[in-house]
Parts: sequence; structure tokens; C-alpha cells
Amino acid sequence: MGSVYTVAHKQQMSSSKIIANYESLSKLTGQMLEAARTGQWEQLVDIENQCGDLVAAMKPLDAEVTLDAVAQARKTQLIQGILSDHAEISTLTRAWMSELVEMTQSLHREQSLQKVYGG
Repeated sequence: MGSVYTVAHKQQMSSSKIIANYESLSKLTGQMLEAARTGQWEQLVDIENQCGDLVAAMKPLDAEVTLDAVAQARKTQLIQGILSDHAEISTLTRAWMSELVEMTQSLHREQSLQKVYGG
């Protein structure tokens, strides 16, 4: 009987750890979104690296533990929020990349004109 309790207790603790991991990931993606909104691109990259490390650490436990309905619903809710944040981050970074390309092309045109006209 004790081993059944131990397995159930371990499963519950593992489920709690999984949810805590997803909550941490959600918090990090929220920080990434804020960095993207404020144009803090280096900070965004740093946080993205932290997310990658966390996801890598999460995978083994996530693959071996079956969540109960309540925990699965919470995990789904967190993933939906993470995906929503990522979609907005993607939109913001695409806009920034477009601006960067435009600035680079403008600089290139300016340099070409300087070569031609000796400016």
C-alpha cells in the first residue's frame, strides 16, 4: 500500500513541477514580449536563450508524466498564452527586421551616391 502512495505522491509532485515549469516559461515569454514592445532586442535574445534552456530541461519530465484533467487544462491554458505571446513577438520582430533592412538599403544607396559623386 505504501508503494501506491509513493507512486501517486511522486506523480502529483511531478505534475506540480510540470505546471511550475510552464508558468516559468509563460513568465519568460511575457518578458520577451515586453522587451520586443520596447525595442530591447538584446534583452529579447537573452530571455529567448533562457526559454530554450528551460524547454530543454522540461522535455524529459513532460514526456514521462501524465497530467490529471485539472493540470492538463492549466498546461493548455499556459501554452495558449505562450503561443499568443510568441505570435505578437513574431509580428514585432518582423516589423523591426523590415526597418533594419530599409535602413541598410538606405545606407547602401547613400554610400553608392557618395562613390559616384565623390561626397
